[in-house]
Amino acid sequence: MWLLIFLAWLVIWAGGTYWYLFGKPSPFSLESVRPLGPREFDQRKRDKVIKQGFSVDKVPQNLDAIVIGSGIGGLTVAATLAKVGKKVLVLEQHDQSGGCCHTYVEKGFEFDVGLHFIGQLHENSLLRIVFDQITEGQLEFVELDQHFDTIQIGEGEDKREYTIFSGKTEMEAHLKNQFPDDVTAIETFFNIMKVSAKKTHYLASLKLIPQWLALFLLKSGITNLCSSIFTLSGTGATDLVSTLTTNKDLHVIFSYLFYGVPPKDSSVMINALLLHHYKRGAYYPKGGASEISYHIIPVIQKSGGNVLVRAPVTQILVNNDGAAYGVKVRTRQEEVEVHAPVIISNCGVFTTFQKLLPPETQTKPDIQERLDMMKHGRGSLLVFSGFDGTQEELGIVSTNFWLFKNNDMDGSMEGFFAMSKEDAPDNIPMMFITFPSAKDPTAKTRHPGKSCMTILTMVKYEWFEEWADTSVRKRGDDYTNYKMKFANNLFDWACTLFPKLREKLVFQDVATPLTNMHYLGAQRGAMYSAEHNLDRFHAEAVARNRCSTPVKNLFISGQDVFSCGIAGALHGGLLCASTVLDHIVYIDLLFLKKKLKKQKARKMARLVKKLE
Repeated sequence: MWLLIFLAWLVIWAGGTYWYLFGKPSPFSLESVRPLGPREFDQRKRDKVIKQGFSVDKVPQNLDAIVIGSGIGGLTVAATLAKVGKKVLVLEQHDQSGGCCHTYVEKGFEFDVGLHFIGQLHENSLLRIVFDQITEGQLEFVELDQHFDTIQIGEGEDKREYTIFSGKTEMEAHLKNQFPDDVTAIETFFNIMKVSAKKTHYLASLKLIPQWLALFLLKSGITNLCSSIFTLSGTGATDLVSTLTTNKDLHVIFSYLFYGVPPKDSSVMINALLLHHYKRGAYYPKGGASEISYHIIPVIQKSGGNVLVRAPVTQILVNNDGAAYGVKVRTRQEEVEVHAPVIISNCGVFTTFQKLLPPETQTKPDIQERLDMMKHGRGSLLVFSGFDGTQEELGIVSTNFWLFKNNDMDGSMEGFFAMSKEDAPDNIPMMFITFPSAKDPTAKTRHPGKSCMTILTMVKYEWFEEWADTSVRKRGDDYTNYKMKFANNLFDWACTLFPKLREKLVFQDVATPLTNMHYLGAQRGAMYSAEHNLDRFHAEAVARNRCSTPVKNLFISGQDVFSCGIAGALHGGLLCASTVLDHIVYIDLLFLKKKLKKQKARKMARLVKKLE
């Protein structure tokens, strides 16, 4: 009798598991990708797609979901839902879609605001497959030079320069050539990179299984028996690399790809993942970063959805049962309610829980518990410079440059953030330089004779807080003079590498944390959303920080789900789609990847046969 009951239970469990994994329609297929179409250069036609303004008559009827924010995380979840027939409305408060993937043109110069390069886009990589699926294969990427990053440490005669090369074996070999006394340390770190890349999906799966089960597996120690990734995620970068080598310059190499968090406060897993991300090459969208939203939006529209800009959401509507059922959108004349059974926020946990939820919902203990898991990220300051001159005339390249005043990243960043507002502009410890016009081959025809540079550094929101209540472009001379102190020092530093820039400079614009708040909706100007500190990546915190929220029908997508950056936000969108659909879309992607590999093998076999 008991045997029959057990067998019956086993059959039901197996059948239920099979249905959950394979019984629902897949959003991804070979047929989703079509031949590459002609590139659209007419800005007016492009604006009809990426700058479609909000009006009530453009809101589709009988919506299945509303997404707040059109960053890559929001567009990814919307497109994935659309590919299974869901009618999704994406609402963007800015005047164009794309979030950190948008570009802006000023006086003939085009700047990317957040996308500087992307890794892991080689043929049939998971990330490349996702981009192909959500754009129907219309997004084209250019692989940058193998030498994709230069790190300069120190000043004056004490300046040291290191170069980072992509390549499955070349990246490691090239580093060993530059650090011949630290071969073992490099080999150990690259092994950590390999483990982090291969096993991160274990951590992500904690967000997809029931939370009680994830916490049981963690607290019981079962997860640690499966992989070291659960320990690595909660290990500080400085603590670990200090055990590998005493060479402080190499410490910088292991940690230079960071998002405002000093290595002592960041997860070594994240630092390892970031370097591994570019092992197979660094890529840039052909036609500029705005190509991403331009080609995703038609996929959303294909199922009856839409992406509308100038649509600031002022509130998420929550009924008496505590369930989200719509949003309020502010127009010039009034506030408009738009309803849907699913609400997805792509604007970060702080904006979602502290600004958009009704006050009575914000104060609930489970909401506060989620907020307590995160800290506000550091603000960013960007300098956009335009030059009358070609790439060749200016001597600029597609390689990115990371400049550090010294090799003590922990001490210099901590000291910088402890400075007064007055001292900060003259004591900037690091910066990042990128030349978008040198990365995109179409820039020479779209903006002939012009080149552009973007400089980024991390700053404190508090240094700019006194102007928080002023309007954009109307903040006064004191604000302009203050931000230009940062800009001038950063530009002077850049000119030590590229002296020809100074005489060709014709345009300069500076974005502070306040600018990022206005255009990107970033809380306290943090482009990368919540801080990437060590606490956030402890395995238990990863398991608790999931796409579902304490508010029924409300979900979180984007950078705050797992990690930031373009790839991190995109995976946040996939994790959110999996949660909303109650279907792990990664399984569909892995099956599709297998089909594509077989398809490629058959093509190669036919080619070989033809040549014989």
